[in-house]
Amino acid sequence: MSVRVLIVDDVELFRRAARAVVQATAGFEVAGEAVSGEESLDAARTLEPDLVLMDVNLPGISGLEATRRIRTAHPGTVVLLLSSRDALDIEQDAADCGAAAYVPKSMFGSRRLIEAWAAAT
Repeated sequence: MSVRVLIVDDVELFRRAARAVVQATAGFEVAGEAVSGEESLDAARTLEPDLVLMDVNLPGISGLEATRRIRTAHPGTVVLLLSSRDALDIEQDAADCGAAAYVPKSMFGSRRLIEAWAAAT
C-alpha cells in the first residue's frame, strides 16, 4: 500500500517538482494538491492523505496554522513543513504546530522524503 501524499504550495513550479519527486519515490503516490492553507484543510478532509507536504508561506492562513488545524482534525496525518527560509527560524515553529519535521525546499528529494516519513512513523 502506498503512502498517499497531499502537496500544498502556492507556487506551481514547486508543486510540479514535488509531484515528480513523490511519483519517482517507490511506495508514495500523489493524492492531490492545494494552493492555499484553506484549500489544504478541505483537501485533507476529503482526500484523507497519510502525508501532507506543507509550504510554510501560503496565501490566506499560513502553513503553520493549516498544519495545526489538520493535525487537530486528523491526528494520524503526518505533516512535513517545507520552506526556502532558514531552518533555524522554522524548526521550533514546526514542533509547535505539530509538524513531524521541517525540510528545506532546496534539499527536498526522494531520499529526504523517505527519511522524513520513516522518522515520523
